[in-house]
Formats: sequence, C-alpha cells, structure tokens
Amino acid sequence: MVCHASGAIVGTLSGGCVEEDLIEQLRSGQLAASTAHYKLYGETAAEIERFQLPCGGTLGVLIEPVDPDQLHVFTAIEQALTRRANIHRQVRWDAQSNSLNEHVASMTKHSPVVELSRTEAESPLALSQVYGPQTHLFIIGITEISRALAQFALAAAYRVTVCDPRVELADSWDIEHCQLLIAMPDDALAGQGTGVTVDADTAIVAVTHDPRIDDMGLLEAFNSKAFYIGAMGSRRSSHSRRQRLQQLGISEQQLQRLHAPIGLSIGSKTPVEIAISIMAQLISERARLQHDALTALEQD
Repeated sequence: MVCHASGAIVGTLSGGCVEEDLIEQLRSGQLAASTAHYKLYGETAAEIERFQLPCGGTLGVLIEPVDPDQLHVFTAIEQALTRRANIHRQVRWDAQSNSLNEHVASMTKHSPVVELSRTEAESPLALSQVYGPQTHLFIIGITEISRALAQFALAAAYRVTVCDPRVELADSWDIEHCQLLIAMPDDALAGQGTGVTVDADTAIVAVTHDPRIDDMGLLEAFNSKAFYIGAMGSRRSSHSRRQRLQQLGISEQQLQRLHAPIGLSIGSKTPVEIAISIMAQLISERARLQHDALTALEQD
C-alpha cells in the first residue's frame, strides 16, 4: 500500500482492518517519520478485537518512508522488470539500509519474506522480496477457448500474446490488451520479426486442434525456456501428437515437458471451463517451480 502525504492511498493491507489506525499514526508522525519501522498488529487479544483481524492472528507491516533521493531504487526495479529480469530487494530496518541484487535466478518470485533474528524472541530484522516480470502467456490459435483463456490470464495480470496464421480469423479477435500475431507460431516463437520474448517466465499453450499449426509451434516451444508447454486434445489425440513429435526429432525427455491433455482434470467441457482448467494448471505449475527455486536459493 502506498500512502501519500496528501492523504491519497493506492492498494490495501488487510481489507480495511488496520489501515485507519496506520494512516492516523503516519499522519501524526508517530511511525516512520524519517526511518523504516516494523509494526506488528494483533499481538494481544485486545488488539485482535479492536482491529478485527479476520484470521485471529498477527499482521506485520513494514512502513518505509520514501524521499525523492530514494526514487532511484524504484527506477532500478522498473528497469529490471522492463528487461524481464528478476531483482531482489532487502530492507533492514535495524541498520536502516536497503540493497538490490539483480543476479537472481528466474522462478524465485515469491511473497515478501520476513527474516527473523537469531533468537525467535527478538524482533524481525529485515524484509526481502524478489520482484520479477509479468508472466507471459503465448496462445497458439484463435478459438473460443483462447478467447476465454486470454481474458482469465489478463485478469490474473499476465501478458498475453495470441498467434494464428489464419488471416480470416483475425477480425474475430476482439480481446483488448493482447498482442495479436498473424504468423506461424514457430516463426513467432523464434522471434522472427515479431518481437516476441520467450523466457522462463513464459507459458505456451496450443489450442487450435490443427496439428499443422499446433505441432509447428510445439517444435519451437521445446527449444525455449518456457516453464509450461501445453496442448489441447483428448488422450488419444495427445498420444498421436507425441508420436508425431518423436518422428520429428523430439526426444522422450523433451516430451516430459508437455502437458497434454492440457489443464487440470476438473470435468471441464465448455470453452470457459477448459480455460479455467488451463489457468489452474498454469498457476499450480508456476507455484511449484517457484517453491523449488526458492528452496534452492535458501540452501545456497
């Protein structure tokens, strides 16, 4: 949440439970007047009752004043995200310092982590967070499923690209805020004149049901670092697809990256239901990979 001196607010902390008290203390200068401050709400039963914390637990809040001479920190974060790079930021309020490190592996984005001091009885010392670029969803094919999928992905703050070589379908695509490419998906994924970036924060899904289009895109997808590759079809058609791809030189190890049939098994039948199952699998797979990456980072 950002609170300006004028009283303007963007964002929220807890849906209104503690904002009023926090803003009052900020305006009166009781908190974080010049240095970062960590405040814990809900330590006592009286506080839990007063602030009506919905979980009945505690809520830790880092309040950080930002002066104009500190804006370079946020500019650096913005520049890293523009390059689709991950950047780690740590704020230590005990030492009144903050640091940035752009050399962070992909897939380590996670919720803010409060680093506890050596003894649990002492107060937390720092807060760390890895910021990363928008997840990019590359959809092969203009269909009713891709239409619903694009809308769900946009609502989830994904960047969406839709690619289909069939010129006659272009006019039917009316979803705003998507990049629409009328091109063969393999050319687009290879970045041939399209400006498409396929990295470890990219998911590729093929939903045309036309192997002449889907298979070409999948062949190039296996050469990418995409964290998710999926293709729509029944179990029988998915088996046939795997056989075709093997004949085209795709190894069994590469095929293990392919989610086909696509989506979680939720009994989906309609285009909207299928799109929901795909989004659910994307979210699940990304969370799993982020957890594994974070665990590896902590072990290092």
